[in-house]
Amino acid sequence: MSLQQFANPDERFLRRYEYDDQWVVAGDLGVADDRVDVDVVGSTAIVVVEREDEAEAEFEFELPGAEAEVLMRNGVLTITGSR
Repeated sequence: MSLQQFANPDERFLRRYEYDDQWVVAGDLGVADDRVDVDVVGSTAIVVVEREDEAEAEFEFELPGAEAEVLMRNGVLTITGSR
């Protein structure tokens, strides 16, 4: 397993785990699930976070592959894919 950690300008940390047969990108966005919109275009994930008292935040990052499954649960974003 390999692990990478990175942050966007708003200091939202994401971690990428790579295994022999799959990869996982996960991060706690700290907002309700219905305030997050995630699109995967090719191998790029685009995340838009709506905040109550602040401007909308948008960030994007590269994924290890183009086939991805996105799950938001309790404010935690998880994107998984196969190798």
